[in-house]
Amino acid sequence: QVQLLESGGGLVQAGGSLRLSCAASGRTFSNRDMGWFRQAPGKGREFVGAWMWRNGITAYADSVKGRFTISRDNAKNTLYLQMNGLKPEDTAVYSCAAAASGAYGITFNNPGEYVYWGQGTQVTVSS
Repeated sequence: QVQLLESGGGLVQAGGSLRLSCAASGRTFSNRDMGWFRQAPGKGREFVGAWMWRNGITAYADSVKGRFTISRDNAKNTLYLQMNGLKPEDTAVYSCAAAASGAYGITFNNPGEYVYWGQGTQVTVSS
């Protein structure tokens, strides 16, 4: 089992920044692909970005590319999502997710590829 706990959400004005954290506990963290997803009220879960463990490559949704950055601290078992230039349309519950240990080549923007999920943290961007 892997437990994921997000933090860092809150209310921010448009153009502002937030850094979300996803602290992992339990089983191995370092050899898992990790993803960030979000869900706005009345909408489905949307891919935000992912970090691939084999090569450290990150991938982002077009809607956040150039504004959001994923980083990872294996020593702290923590994944981060730095969000800059926030827009009202970024308002959502943000959740992190972990894929199976040692898996590679996953379809990183597919929520079904991830095994463990955090409970999410609310991000609200005011105009």
